[in-house]
Order: sequence, then structure tokens, then C-alpha cells
Amino acid sequence: MSGHSKWHSIKHKKGANDAKRGKIFTKHARLIMLAAKTGADPDKNATLRAAIENAKAENVPNDNIQRAVAKGSGEGSDKPMYEITYEAYGPNGVAILIEAITDNKNRTIASVRTLLNKNGGSLGESGSVAYMFKLQGVVNGIGDISNEDLQMQMLDNGLIDIDTEDNDFVIFTDPGKAIVIKEILEKHNISVESAKTTQVAENTLTIEDQAVIEKVSNLVAKLEEDDDVVEVHTNCDY
Repeated sequence: MSGHSKWHSIKHKKGANDAKRGKIFTKHARLIMLAAKTGADPDKNATLRAAIENAKAENVPNDNIQRAVAKGSGEGSDKPMYEITYEAYGPNGVAILIEAITDNKNRTIASVRTLLNKNGGSLGESGSVAYMFKLQGVVNGIGDISNEDLQMQMLDNGLIDIDTEDNDFVIFTDPGKAIVIKEILEKHNISVESAKTTQVAENTLTIEDQAVIEKVSNLVAKLEEDDDVVEVHTNCDY
């Protein structure tokens, strides 16, 4: 009986992992499709190149990537994709930006509103929280980036700021420059985990109450599980 129970536990865990991996693949495919709208050649489209590299970093199969590029550039897809940003509030007044890519706006807004209402949040008016965020490039990686020549080279190519902790780093750049900084770092044999243009909170709201932290984390997790949602940003610092 114990072996039987163990098998069911393993099968359930595998099923959950497969579902999570499927959601990751779907989100990357939609980001690639959106980027490919302005050009299917990653050598000429930096946004598409970054989207493909980020997908590969999360082990998205090449076949999935190529299909997404083809659909985004107008091959084999009769459904237009829309990029939508929703503004919302979470527990304790936390500001939330929810980025989605969808072929059905009504489905997506209904899903987002339901998730917010059920998890301590609410949908905001247009312009209610967007002003709290700024579009920037963000590069995450591991390695020593203290070399002065390297930093000067990055400064010449859009570097704004650097946060480091031990050997981990987060680099903030001008919008659209994350992929350039990534290529500079890789030429110096420094490992880059991701490079993208994204929304960054200009001022953060510090939360120390563990109960509130859990509520915010749970809300963000629920939103990220939605197939149409590709990224969730908050001004929460915990």
C-alpha cells in the first residue's frame, strides 16, 4: 500500500510540474509572438532576440519558439494578439501592474478581476498606479562585475544602476538596452540569467507585517498562474 501511495504522490507531483512547465512555455510563446510582430529576424530585432534567449533559459523547446515566431510574424495564425496592462491595488494599498497578452480581451479582464477580488485586491482606474513605475532594462546574473573597464563599457551602453549581493547582481539600464548589456557581460565570461525590458517601481512600499506579506505574495502568485498574464509588478518591498 505504501508503494502504491508513493507512486500516486510521484505521479501527482509530476503532473503539477508538467502543468507549471506548460504555463511557462505558454507565457514565453506569447512574448515571442508579440516581439515577432515587428520582425521575425532576431538579428535585426533586439526585443525578439531577448525574448528567445529568455525562453531558452527556461528550457522552452526550439520547436515551440519557432512556431511562436511564425505566428507572431503572421504565419499560421488568424487570431490577433493584444498586449494589455491592468492597474490594480493589493492588500495594504500595494500598487500592482499586470501585463497580459491575449486573443480575447473580455476573457482576460474577467479573469484578472475575479482573481483580484478573491485575493484581497481590486482593479484600479487607468492611470491610478502606472505613474509609480518606470520602464527600464533589467539584467540578472551571477559573477564579479567590479571591473572598472567593464563598468565603463556598460555606462557607455545604457547602464543606469547596479545592485549586488555576494556574487549575484541586478543591472538596471535604459529601455531596450538590456540585451546590449547582456552581450557585453557574456563577452567577459559573466553568466547572465535573464535580460529584459520591464516595469520597475520608482519608490517601494516597505511591508514588515508577515500576514500582509503572505497576502500580497499569494495574490501575485494567483495572477501569475493565469495563462494570459505574462508579468506582474508591484511596488512592494519585503
